[in-house]
Amino acid sequence: MRREGNVFLIGPMGAGKSTIGRYLAEILRKEFQDSDHEIEQRTGASVALIFEIEGEDGFRRRETAVLEQLTERDNLVLATGGGAILSEQNRRLLRARGTVVYLHAPIDTLLARTHRDRNRPLLQDNDRRAKFEDIMRRREAIYRETADVVVTTDQRSPQAVAQEIADKLRLVQVDANAQR
Repeated sequence: MRREGNVFLIGPMGAGKSTIGRYLAEILRKEFQDSDHEIEQRTGASVALIFEIEGEDGFRRRETAVLEQLTERDNLVLATGGGAILSEQNRRLLRARGTVVYLHAPIDTLLARTHRDRNRPLLQDNDRRAKFEDIMRRREAIYRETADVVVTTDQRSPQAVAQEIADKLRLVQVDANAQR
């Protein structure tokens, strides 16, 4: 069942999903959750440690279970992990249970935002640019195909991006009501 009040943020690491999500939840007066943080709370382990012990497949299974539960809620803004959309099951869940917003940012922006971060398992590579290029080559079309709304986060404050999303969501809702 689609929950009109839910907003799910998708996009690569460094796009601003968690930061923008908090501002968006405040603007929309909704609860904010971050699926990666929820996984860490439930397991008592960091995402990096889960990747190290269980591999990406183990982490993705945990991610799907958490998404299944979190998306059951109402009135939620949820920041998903960057790879959540790799699973067709996750994509179906997100589309069916809320409005999906893709936060897009150029690779240079993603690199700048993650350059000091040592906790992202997929970036533990010497050539981060090549890694981001590979990630985006595999995921860009999936992000766009899954999203109801696309917003670019480059060179803008998180508050400005959150406000743009809120404005676009109002337009999406008006269109949906007009079509009924």
